[in-house]
Amino acid sequence: MAKVAFLGLGVMGYPMARHLREKGHDVTVYNRTFAKAEKWVSENGGRAAKTPREAAEGQEFVFACVGNDDDLRQVMAGEDGAFHGLESGAVVVDNTTASAEVARELHEAAKAKGAGFIDAPVSGGQAGAENGVLTVMCGGDADAYAKAEPVIASFARACRLMGGPGSGQLTKMINQICIAGVVQGLAEGIHFGKRAGLDIEAVLDVISKGAAGSWQMENRGKTMNQNKFDFGFAVDWMRKDLSIVLAEARKNGAVLPVTALVDQFYADVQRNGGARWDTSSLISRLEK
Repeated sequence: MAKVAFLGLGVMGYPMARHLREKGHDVTVYNRTFAKAEKWVSENGGRAAKTPREAAEGQEFVFACVGNDDDLRQVMAGEDGAFHGLESGAVVVDNTTASAEVARELHEAAKAKGAGFIDAPVSGGQAGAENGVLTVMCGGDADAYAKAEPVIASFARACRLMGGPGSGQLTKMINQICIAGVVQGLAEGIHFGKRAGLDIEAVLDVISKGAAGSWQMENRGKTMNQNKFDFGFAVDWMRKDLSIVLAEARKNGAVLPVTALVDQFYADVQRNGGARWDTSSLISRLEK
């Protein structure tokens, strides 16, 4: 069992840290709102730290799951950031969905401290975090990954090293590209079926068994048909992720016309009051 810090107790981080504790790890938590860290400790045990630096001191592993590149830089390298308390030989595991650029930057900063850094964004949403069955896509050095993998397994169904620093983030970008296209196609299919007067639940039950089947269809098809969009991963966060994808595409020359279009469809959902709706709310713009 390991000594672990977890930085960021949002909808994903809160249950992920709980799974680490349940697997027997010695967990110290930090959250920007200290009262939330205290609440986590009251429910799970462990210890609450008032700064990332304090949380990182004496730890073998430092996990983070925060909002974006700027949040990540602040919690790691800012005043009282985790790097100021990082032990030589420790491994930082960043579960934030962020840019490959910041992953490479922080990998070098950790290396200068004698520590490892793994960019390890996750897929599976709030339900995956709650149930401890996330998919984790990792980038970094093989030796640091080998040390971290058994600890990551506390909340993961699947975990794989995809390559060097930044490779986890690049893989997560592909994940989001694929989701965007699938959700839009599912939204259009359900919308078409309604206009055609079909029983949508029956349609989904049949076509989900064939080539059209997907995780989105199985888990969001019926609720999209019912206009229910309260499932945790908000449109605001998807647009943040897609902005990272499109920025990376501009750098590497990838052509992503569908992704760019779906990003604008999500902007429509935001303007229509759905910023905090689940990403499956794409169908709402078709049924206004």
